[in-house]
Amino acid sequence: MVIYPRSIQSIFEKNLRPNKVLMLIGPRRVGKTTFIRNYLKAFKAEEILKLNGEDVLDAALIQERSVANYSRLLEGKKLLVIDEAQHIPNIGMILKLIVDTIEGIRVIASGSSAFDLHQQAGEPLVGRMSTLNLFPLGQLEFSKVEDFKTTQENREERLIFGGYPELSQYSEWKDKEAYLYQLMNDYLLKDILKVDGVRNSHKLYSLLRLIAFQIGKEVSLEELGRQLGMSKNTVERYLDMLSKVFVVYRISGFNRNLRKEIVKNNRWYFYDNGVRNALIQNFNKLNLRADVGELWENYLAAERIKFQNYTQLHCTNYFWRTYDQQELDWVETEGDTIRSYEFKYNLNKSPKAPIGWKNAYPEASFDVIHSGNYLEWIGG
Repeated sequence: MVIYPRSIQSIFEKNLRPNKVLMLIGPRRVGKTTFIRNYLKAFKAEEILKLNGEDVLDAALIQERSVANYSRLLEGKKLLVIDEAQHIPNIGMILKLIVDTIEGIRVIASGSSAFDLHQQAGEPLVGRMSTLNLFPLGQLEFSKVEDFKTTQENREERLIFGGYPELSQYSEWKDKEAYLYQLMNDYLLKDILKVDGVRNSHKLYSLLRLIAFQIGKEVSLEELGRQLGMSKNTVERYLDMLSKVFVVYRISGFNRNLRKEIVKNNRWYFYDNGVRNALIQNFNKLNLRADVGELWENYLAAERIKFQNYTQLHCTNYFWRTYDQQELDWVETEGDTIRSYEFKYNLNKSPKAPIGWKNAYPEASFDVIHSGNYLEWIGG
């Protein structure tokens, strides 16, 4: 299995400070535990206290919320590490007391659900916590261990199988498929179904499949509700939970000047192409697929999200479309700067920015991201 240097390393080290909590969140199996384990090699074993929130004995060690208890536990320790921290009741209050009273202690808390961990830890740790996301492997990380030729050779598989780290241990196509089916059923959906109020796994799965077939299109909650026999509010709640366990994320419509710009509905993308393809049960090669454009759009969107996070590019992402069918796949705003993009896998001719866009936002830049120039845009 190939070990890829993670692009979060420098940001992680910068944000791990005395008497602060560094929260590392992301979907299961993206390598959070492995990343932390490798980071801890820089410390002596006796300087670290490692706990697992899923272990009842470990969790019990910090349940007594007293300075005396934490002083005994952390005597001589420089670092407290809690994996799957969201499983520990009152973890926010516990960590607040620890960082407020144990001089010099650094705390790493990791979890696979932004919903659970922020619910548990959020309010008590205001001003005491930094949060970082870890995603499936991206081109920023692949580029550290492979040359341009290898990247080009691997592009098709990444559009189909995505970037989960453990995929690198499988050489056969069918083995990669089997891994992703297991990942989806055993880990990703397992997190969602643990959340209180999700009682119908069949409809949740059907909702994800409907989203998977609508990449690059506006999604109507009312229409999804009609197809699933659910209320609009239930669909909205399920999608919110799916985003908080890092399966999908939402992009809103851009609107500043034109009354005919569409802003009512959102577009939804998957954090990983492999998960999306597992949901629709299609791992065919590109020459046998009718959805290459959708795969390309989802891949670029997910890779750009990773690039923005790891390089701390602070911008807001949108799509743009008007009622007369003028559209752009991706719009970024950073302060007063507006950047717009069109995604094309194969560039037969160079498209221009829509007339409505150029007239409304003449200050905005425009570029086409295609298979010949995409690597720079996603950090390769």
